[in-house]
Amino acid sequence: MDISSDQLDVLFSAEDLRIRIKELGAQIEADYKDRDIHVICVLKGSFPFLADLVRQIKHDNLSVDFLGLSSYGNETKSSGVVRMTQDLTIPIEGKNVLIIEDIIDTGLTMHYLLENLKTRLPKTMEICTLLHKPSNTEKEVDMKYVGFTIPNKFVIGYGLDYAERFRNLPYIGVVRQ
Repeated sequence: MDISSDQLDVLFSAEDLRIRIKELGAQIEADYKDRDIHVICVLKGSFPFLADLVRQIKHDNLSVDFLGLSSYGNETKSSGVVRMTQDLTIPIEGKNVLIIEDIIDTGLTMHYLLENLKTRLPKTMEICTLLHKPSNTEKEVDMKYVGFTIPNKFVIGYGLDYAERFRNLPYIGVVRQ
């Protein structure tokens, strides 16, 4: 499938994203007001969301790390096989961990990640996802913070890609059928 940006319909505009991320930031800030927070960004798709979200959290004890996971390759749906492409650089033992994800689709990738991170003994661990696609759920995961619930459509933009393209779009779009 070859896609160009003129074949996309906007699902969430840059303004929709800005408003919702501001709300999520305020909620996270309130929930962690008396605790440190160690944010883990799941690469690659979550980097714009992370950057915008952490700027909304006015918290002196916030630290950030990154890890890479892959389950899509160049396809439009998850392969179900999760591969770690980059590990954390900071130990999480005893930390209040907040995982930042771009999309939770089948739940398989997040389930894999949670099981992996539990072995590293964080104090607490919560999930913040920009998008949740519940119709595809194969493994339930508890998400404390959800930006938007979406239908079963392939979405791109704002960090989400198709074959490593379109991550730079300022909005989230769906391919026009």
